[in-house]
Amino acid sequence: MSTRRNALVGLAWLAPTLAFVSFFVLWPMVHLVWLSFTSTSLLGGGEWVGLENYRTAFGDPKFWAAFKFTLLYTAVITPILMGLGFALALLVSPNTPLRRLTRSVVFLPVVIGLASSSLLWFWLFDQQVGLFNQLLVDLGAIDEPVVWFRKAETGLAAVIISVTWKVVGFGMILIMAGIQSISADLFEAARIDGASPALQVRRIVLPLAARSLVMATVISVIGSMLAFDQFYLMTGGGPRGKTFTSVYMIYQAGFVRFDLGYSAALSVILMVVIMSMTVIQLRLQRGRR
Repeated sequence: MSTRRNALVGLAWLAPTLAFVSFFVLWPMVHLVWLSFTSTSLLGGGEWVGLENYRTAFGDPKFWAAFKFTLLYTAVITPILMGLGFALALLVSPNTPLRRLTRSVVFLPVVIGLASSSLLWFWLFDQQVGLFNQLLVDLGAIDEPVVWFRKAETGLAAVIISVTWKVVGFGMILIMAGIQSISADLFEAARIDGASPALQVRRIVLPLAARSLVMATVISVIGSMLAFDQFYLMTGGGPRGKTFTSVYMIYQAGFVRFDLGYSAALSVILMVVIMSMTVIQLRLQRGRR
C-alpha cells in the first residue's frame, strides 16, 4: 500500500513537468509531423499530400546544398569549440582568484544573445568601419581591408570567429565541471610517480572527464546543425545562397514562400538527422568505455 502511495505522490510531483513537456514539446512535434504530410500554406488552406513534400525535399538540389554546407560548418566549428573549450577548462580548473576571473571573462559572451553578438561582429568585420580589418592592417597581416562577406569562404570564417567567441565559454564550463569532479588525490599520486602534465591529461583527465566532453560535443553538434541567426544576420545566405544552412532553408520555405507543409517536412528530416547523430555519438562513447 505504501509503495502505491509513494508512486502516486511521485506522479503528482511529476504531473506539472509532464504537462509542460506534453503541451510545449510533444504536441508541437506531433503537429509538425502532421503538417509535413500536407500542403498547408502560411496564408491558409492546404490538403493532405502524403509523402509528396519528402519526395520534393530529397530531389531539391538547394536542400542538399544547404545540408552539405551545414555539415561542413558543423565539422569545422565543433573541433575548434571542443579544442579551445578543453584547453581553457584545463587552464581555469584550479580555484585561484586569477583563474576564477578568467572563467568569468571567457563565459561572459555566453549570456549575450546570439542575434546581438552576430550584429556586433557584423560591424566589426565591416570593410570601412570595422575594427577587425583595421587591427589586421595595423599588425601587417593584410595590406588592405577585406570584404569578408563577398566570398563564402571568408564569410564562413567570419561566422566561425564570432560563434567561437560567443559560445566557447559554455563548453569550457561543462568540461571544467567534469575535471573538477576528479579527485585531487589521483593528480597528487600521479605527480609523486613522476607523471608529466601531458600524461596526467591523457591518463586521468580524458578518461574520467569523458562524460562531460561527450555532453559538450553533443550540445555543440546540435547547436551547429541548427545554426540560423548568425548566417541570417551576417551573410544573409550569400553570396548566391552558398551559406544557406538547413534551418535557413526551412525559414525560407515557411516564411518567405509561405509553404508550411514543405517547411515542416524539411524540419522533420533535420530532426531525424540530428537525433541519429546524437545516438551515434553516445553509442560510440559507450563502446569506448
